[in-house]
Amino acid sequence: MPRHPDPDLEERILNAAHKLWRRGGDKALTLRAVARAAGTNTPAVYRRFKDRHELIRGLLLRIADRLGKLFAAGKTVEDMLEVYVAYALAEPHEYELFYTYGYELNPRKRPGPVRPIRESRPNFALVEQRLAKQLGGSSEEQTRLTLALWALAHGTSTLLLSKSIPEEHEEDLRSVTRTAVKVLLDGAARFREAQ
Repeated sequence: MPRHPDPDLEERILNAAHKLWRRGGDKALTLRAVARAAGTNTPAVYRRFKDRHELIRGLLLRIADRLGKLFAAGKTVEDMLEVYVAYALAEPHEYELFYTYGYELNPRKRPGPVRPIRESRPNFALVEQRLAKQLGGSSEEQTRLTLALWALAHGTSTLLLSKSIPEEHEEDLRSVTRTAVKVLLDGAARFREAQ
């Protein structure tokens, strides 16, 4: 009797991989363990994901999609960055996965010109677009400011997640981050007006 493809199997595999990562991190994420947790066998996992890198890339794309939807709901860049930090604190395992393996979203190095970051990081492009709408100009003109804002949000998130900041100073850090975002945006707006 021929096998019938299971249309939900890929989603079950990704859900199982996500749960394993949350429970045991990198060591728990083997294709054999994922297959067992998804209620299938290892060859079925390999038919959908050629290797562990591709499985991790699938998890990263789900995280990026989830964060992208949260970003899109924000009315301003400031809202987007608040969402970024809130997401990191609410989903520390996903955040760790994303920054441990974020390079998997980048295409393998090939000869030729460097590709813009927005091509491998769709949420980066969302911030560039929102900055262009908020400040004027094109999305491509907002790359450096987007990088600065990303570094600020990532640094804040990392400091909070690692508990490097004493608990009584956490709100100070978040307040300073909001102020720094405002200063960067105000400075960019003034620079644009002066041109």
